[in-house]
Amino acid sequence: MHSMDQDIDHILVSEEQLKAKVTELGAQISRDYQGKDLLLVSILKGSVVFMADLMRAITIPCGIDFMVVSSYGGANTESTGLVKIVKDLDADLSGKDVLIVEDILDTGITLSHLLPMLQLRRPNSVRLCTILSKPSRRKAQIEPDYLGFEVPDEFVVGYGLDYNELYRNLPYVGVLKPEIYTK
Repeated sequence: MHSMDQDIDHILVSEEQLKAKVTELGAQISRDYQGKDLLLVSILKGSVVFMADLMRAITIPCGIDFMVVSSYGGANTESTGLVKIVKDLDADLSGKDVLIVEDILDTGITLSHLLPMLQLRRPNSVRLCTILSKPSRRKAQIEPDYLGFEVPDEFVVGYGLDYNELYRNLPYVGVLKPEIYTK
């Protein structure tokens, strides 16, 4: 039986580190949004694991909603930077304090186009919470308001992040062995 762990070169962020950081972020968000109309918006699919953990670490009332977005242009996604909403939010955003929950902030191009689109819906505020960030890859002027861990520009999987839809269910963040994705 093939174990997913065999495909991992090394662990970048352990399960224990993730748990501790999510607890810390949940406490911080609970303080910052006390008395506000908080709506957590998960950008699927990658953020589903982080979202599930984070919402349980938040101790104030909050709503949750989900979005699926994709970039136009196939292989040229980075050049066009246009965002297509595949599944939109159910919630009306007016007057709400929206916190976008992401697995990783990479180039930032998709989010830099999505944020203004959400702002048009008259929320009270829109902020960003991401468990991982790759600052070396940033191409858009966007930084997280709440950040878990900065990671180097390596092929990371686990805790929601995938390669060909696999490895999302690993409880840690690991670096994939090059031979797996260069096959």
